Amino acid sequence: MWLLARRHRDRPDERAYYLCRGPADTRWEELVRVAGCRWAVEGCFELTKGDCGLDEYEVRGWTGWHRHVTLSLLALAVVAAIRARAAPAGRPKRGAAGRSG
Repeated sequence: MWLLARRHRDRPDERAYYLCRGPADTRWEELVRVAGCRWAVEGCFELTKGDCGLDEYEVRGWTGWHRHVTLSLLALAVVAAIRARAAPAGRPKRGAAGRSG
């Protein structure tokens, strides 16, 4: 188990801390890479909440929750594919579905 401290590139006084678990021979570069993936995942969930209604379900049971999350993530995949096809060829894509911001 490791404690990983990570500083912000633009604001070196800001730090994030992660408690990491994994095989003993894991390299620190891999820990840093995986910790950085967290932001992409959170961005994807925010996009799904805003564009695909992930946050519009009140949990009443496992089956309903599972169906809602599955359909919301499927809708995100469809939106991402549509946006990727509609994007101009020279424009760089940002975020999970090619949306800037």
